[in-house]
Amino acid sequence: MKVGIVGAGFVGATAAYAMVMEGVGSEIVLVDRNADLAAAQAQDIIHATPFAHPLIVRAGGYGDLAGARVVVLSAGVNQQPGETRLQLLARNAAVFAEVVPEVLAAAPDTILLVATNPVDVMTWIAQRQSGLPPERVIGTGTILDTARFRSLLSTALGIAPQSVHAYVLGEHGDSEVLHWSGARAGTVPVSTFAAQTGRRIGEAERAEIDEGVRRAAYRIISGKGATYYGIGAGIAEITHAILRDGRAVMTTSIVTPEIVGIRDVALSLPRVVGATGITATLWPDLDPAETDALAASARILREAVDGVEGG
Repeated sequence: MKVGIVGAGFVGATAAYAMVMEGVGSEIVLVDRNADLAAAQAQDIIHATPFAHPLIVRAGGYGDLAGARVVVLSAGVNQQPGETRLQLLARNAAVFAEVVPEVLAAAPDTILLVATNPVDVMTWIAQRQSGLPPERVIGTGTILDTARFRSLLSTALGIAPQSVHAYVLGEHGDSEVLHWSGARAGTVPVSTFAAQTGRRIGEAERAEIDEGVRRAAYRIISGKGATYYGIGAGIAEITHAILRDGRAVMTTSIVTPEIVGIRDVALSLPRVVGATGITATLWPDLDPAETDALAASARILREAVDGVEGG
């Protein structure tokens, strides 16, 4: 099972490495406008296969994506000093206008997995440019934010993160919504778990976790310039669910007809990911404050799309 990755920078290369370590697929093709970078990344990653899984990893052109079940879009430009978010969006939309037709010419039946930021708006753009059904254009969305939420909650509760069931909804960005009212440890609400085990999850602890999730990217970028390990693992997990028809529930982003009164917007909700892409969207039980926050997040994303269309 072939996977294509367009954009062999930090995120694309780390996703390929995560796939090798987890045994996701059988062949990975790295495509980048800098062919030397793609070739170097492929060579470096393939040297890890003796310690992991015997995948084929190689650099190639768009034609080499033929037959790819999934193509990860991690190509894009970085924000420049003084550049607005909308200017960055316009430049990345131009990159996708070149990339998306090339990908679909080689692999018309593929599923597009968008990782380029701002990922929700870029997912909307990729779906419009490709003309594919929304369920086949998937943004990584808040899969990383959800992982951060679960990680911080697990530390506060003193349990494994795999035993925490909690989601981040809406935008992958400042307006994201931590779904506290639905957060569970094992089978019980996190507050119940904390009370039964002598832990504390009060307002101060919630505020600290919220800030830790919401500001994580800023801290990481400040310290080392970019985030890539967490999202690389998330890309590998989504790809694995598609290739193996895993039908896993993940907070991914797709274009959605209507969310809390906001029409035609891409954002994250819990969705079932399988061989054909997104097979179902789950609407979580939200308290009134969470509903308002999700509506505000959707409105921000819709305004960003309107800005791109108007620009």
